[in-house]
Amino acid sequence: MVEVPVKIYMANLLRKAREAQRPLAVLPTAVKNRALLAMADRLAADEEGVLEANLQDVENVGKTLEGETNRERVKEAVERVRLTPGEVKEMADRLRHIAELADPIGEVTKRWEQPNGMQVSRVRVPIGVIGVISEFGPAVTTETIALCLKSGNVCVFRAAPEWGRTHQVIVAALREAAEEAGVPAGALSFVERPEKEAALELMKATKMLDAIIPRGGAGLRKAVMEQSRLPILCHDGGVCHIYIDEDVDLPMAQNIVINSKLQQPSASNSVDTLLVHQITGRSLLPALIRRLLDEFKIDVLGCPKTYSLMGTMDISGHKSVKPAADDDWGKQFLSKTIAVKMVKDMDEALEHIARYGPGHTDTIVTKNYDNAMRFVREVDSSAVLVNASTRLHAGDHFGLGGEVGTSTSRLHARGPIGLNELTCQKYVVFGSGQLHHPHPVPVTYEDAIMLKRF
Repeated sequence: MVEVPVKIYMANLLRKAREAQRPLAVLPTAVKNRALLAMADRLAADEEGVLEANLQDVENVGKTLEGETNRERVKEAVERVRLTPGEVKEMADRLRHIAELADPIGEVTKRWEQPNGMQVSRVRVPIGVIGVISEFGPAVTTETIALCLKSGNVCVFRAAPEWGRTHQVIVAALREAAEEAGVPAGALSFVERPEKEAALELMKATKMLDAIIPRGGAGLRKAVMEQSRLPILCHDGGVCHIYIDEDVDLPMAQNIVINSKLQQPSASNSVDTLLVHQITGRSLLPALIRRLLDEFKIDVLGCPKTYSLMGTMDISGHKSVKPAADDDWGKQFLSKTIAVKMVKDMDEALEHIARYGPGHTDTIVTKNYDNAMRFVREVDSSAVLVNASTRLHAGDHFGLGGEVGTSTSRLHARGPIGLNELTCQKYVVFGSGQLHHPHPVPVTYEDAIMLKRF
């Protein structure tokens, strides 16, 4: 059997997705919730099949790395793809949680009356058809599809090839359960073709998609920005800073830095640059950097002051701080690397953050209320935190019930993109015969002229 060319395959998939947009947008909340619960039940029931499919993906990854001498790299690649029964249960629980969230569609966010008696309101509506290109695993796929469904948006999802078989089984189960519950066919669309051309066609589908979401590393985000003219709903770019103030609780500061870097080093909200007041640095950095280097195997890039402070470690034979290059301060590392800079005061810290901003997430650790408020006021970032880990910049932790990514753009929405951010707003106006004056027909003759026509 001849395989359909990717271009034709994508055109058919996108056409069906666009056809599902109108019926999905007006789907009652009860139907969407019923579908999400049915999807959760089906996923839980199909756990064995999902894990069998995942085992095939794990074996395929192992085969592609045959001959690789770095055993640690092979182990990390295999474990990244491996799915556990607990993770399948978490995905099902996530679907049930999203079903319990309030439906944003139809919510009146503002209402007022004009002097002429018109009742004006702003109402939440779906964005439309959203394309998603992901480098992440099934948990992200499941949550993204569910949030799009709950917010009335058609989702066209292109997943990472590493989980190819796993995604096929999961999405087939979710789609079947959703359609049986009343969701229109095409509302959950999944790109099953692994070719890169399929992702490129999705990026260029300006007539069929209303927005696109890249869920992955800097390379994917760069490709989407260069290749697509669609609005990019989530852009996880931007440096994450932590500034340790002069007046600070040292144990708290150390815990926040370690959590921000180590909890998930590859996350977009893991800290990239640590700025430390020079007075605090002398008492905090030696012990903290030794822990980062020796205990957690983090690569530390230091400014001249930091390098000088820790320079004696080279002699002792320990892993040491490396000098930071100029372009390291603007990098989003997404790995076990952190850049450390000692600053003379808060002014220098704010100037540094401004130079390399706008940022993704910025945190200040301080006991000084005025400094905290100044930091919050002056730092330009999608989220600014006081005495908290950068890893807490997420939809769940902000009480949004989940997210499809984080936006560091100043347009549409900024920060975690949850249910409300997956909507736009339209104006709804109720009148009682109001006209825009001057009216072409004199008011005294309106009734007579209208009556003569019948």
